[in-house]
Amino acid sequence: MQPAQADFRNGDFLGYAEQRFHRIAYTEWGDPGSPHVVVCLHGLSRQGRDFDALAAVLAQRGCRVVCPDLVGRGRSARLANPDDYALPQYVADMATLIAHLGVRQIDWIGTSLGGLVGMMIAAAQDAPIRRLVINDIGPSLPWSALQRIGTGLRNAPRTFPNLEAAETYLRTIHAPFGRLTDAQWRQMATYSFVRDSAGTLTHHYDPAIGHNFRPGRIYNVGLWRYWDRIRCKVLLLRGEESDLLPRQTAEEMTRRGPGAAFVEIAGCGHAPALMDEPQIDLVVNWITQTPAVRQDRAASSH
Repeated sequence: MQPAQADFRNGDFLGYAEQRFHRIAYTEWGDPGSPHVVVCLHGLSRQGRDFDALAAVLAQRGCRVVCPDLVGRGRSARLANPDDYALPQYVADMATLIAHLGVRQIDWIGTSLGGLVGMMIAAAQDAPIRRLVINDIGPSLPWSALQRIGTGLRNAPRTFPNLEAAETYLRTIHAPFGRLTDAQWRQMATYSFVRDSAGTLTHHYDPAIGHNFRPGRIYNVGLWRYWDRIRCKVLLLRGEESDLLPRQTAEEMTRRGPGAAFVEIAGCGHAPALMDEPQIDLVVNWITQTPAVRQDRAASSH
C-alpha cells in the first residue's frame, strides 16, 4: 500500500570542504511552518528520494520533513578530494542543514550511514536531536560487512542501457531491503540513475564515494564513545538477517547509552527499506509518540 502523494519542494544550501563550497540538495515535504521538523538521511550509495513514502505520511501527520542528498549523491555536488567522503564531512554538512532550516530541535531518521551521522550529531553537547531513529547500523561495524559493501561499490557496473536493466541490478544488489513491490522498485530505480553525456544511464552518485572502502583502508569501526554520550530517545531497527548490525550489538545498544527501544524487522537484511505500511507506521507512530513502541519484532507486510 502506498500513501497518497503529497506535495514536495526542492531546496539546497552550501556546504564547505577544503577551501571550496559545494551544493547540498534536499527534498522537503509538509508545512514549512510546522515546528515538528524531521530529517531523513539515506545510506551510503542512496539518496533522499528513498524516503518519499515515509515523508508523505509524516507530512500528513503535521511534520515538516527534509530529505537531503549527501554530498556526492543525487542532486548534490561532488567533492574534489575523495578522502573527504567520510563521516566528519557528512556531519559538518548536516549541521549546516540544521542551521539552514532555522530550527533548534529536530527528529532524525537515519538508514545505515545516515544513522551513523545522526548518532554523531546526537552525541554532541547541546545536540538539537529530540528523537533518533537508527535503521540497521550500530557503533560497531563488522569488518566482513564493510568489505562486502566496499567490494559491491568497486564492482558495480558503471552504465546501463535502459531503466529496466538498471532496475534489475538494483533488485539484485539491494535484495536485503526486503520484498518490495514492482512500483517500489521502479520508484527507487527512477531516482537512483541519471543519463550521462552518451545517453546511457549511470549511478546517481560519485563512484569516488567508495574511495575510503578500498583494500587496506577498511577496518572495524568502533563508535561506542559516541553512543554512550547520547541522551535523546532512540528507536533502533534491525533487519532480521542483517550482517552490518549483529543482534549482539543491537542488544548491547539497548543496555548502553540512551538504552534504545529495539525492533527487529522480519524478512529483510541490511537495511529495511521503510517503504511498506507496517514499517512506515512503526516509525511514524514512534516519531509522533502514538502509540508506544514495544521492544519487539515487526513483520513485513508483503
